[in-house]
This record gives sequence, C-alpha cells and structure tokens, in this order.
Amino acid sequence: MYAVVRRYEGVTDPAEAGRLVDEGFVPLLRQVPGFVAYYWIDAGGGVMVSTSIYEDQAGADESVRRAADFVRDNLASLLPNPPQVTAGQVVAAG
Repeated sequence: MYAVVRRYEGVTDPAEAGRLVDEGFVPLLRQVPGFVAYYWIDAGGGVMVSTSIYEDQAGADESVRRAADFVRDNLASLLPNPPQVTAGQVVAAG
C-alpha cells in the first residue's frame, strides 16, 4: 500500500474547505483505481491535513495530480499556500 499526506497551512475557512472536500474531492478520489481510504483533518490554527491510502503507487500518484487540480480549480482562495506533500510505501499498519 501507498500513502499520501498533504499538510495545508494558512487555511482561511476550514469549515468551508472541509465541506468542499467532502462534497467535491472525495467522490473524485473514490474513482481512482486502488483507492482504499481518505481523511481530511482540521488540525486547528489554520492547518488542515489530508491522508489518503492506495493499493499501489500509481493510485497515490494519481491522487496527487487530482488534488492539485481540485485545489487550483475549487479551493485556491481557502488554501492559499502550497501543501507539504509526503508520499511513500506503507511499511507498517495497524
């Protein structure tokens, strides 16, 4: 399995960002081959973090592309800073 974690800082409206992600982005991710799970987290203080899990690296890579497109097209005013993206193979899980 592969995971992608994105950390967004300076989020201007976490509630609206969460709504748009839930209604618009999550359905797009569910269509990615190998999709396992997705979580959007409000860490407080204008920080939001997403975690997505895929069966393989191809799915993880596709999620990175879709996230960039969705943020550009739908969330640019709410997520003004580029995310810190960390991706890699899951080596332990519980």
